[in-house]
Amino acid sequence: MEEQGQGGAGAVVSGVEQYWWWAAASAAQLGWGISSFRKGHAGDSRLMPFKAFSVASLFVGASACAAIASLRASGIHSVEDMKVVGANIRTGLGVRPREGNGRGP
Repeated sequence: MEEQGQGGAGAVVSGVEQYWWWAAASAAQLGWGISSFRKGHAGDSRLMPFKAFSVASLFVGASACAAIASLRASGIHSVEDMKVVGANIRTGLGVRPREGNGRGP
């Protein structure tokens, strides 16, 4: 995990301060998606599939941004970090560690 710096050009910031814009993007997309969804169908009916796809994309994008923000803010920056978290959860639950390279049964 990164350490919090004391300002300056090369300072490293950790936690929420560094990834607040992921959360802001998620909130903006969610708000825009809800607004578009509540507005409903307006205009030419031939554009309805495009409009439905765009609203669905806003919801998917909002959830992806929120997931990235929460993972990065909690200190998970790579797949290896996620594997360590998974191993710690399994150990905490009292489940045996996985054998081998983790590729199937």
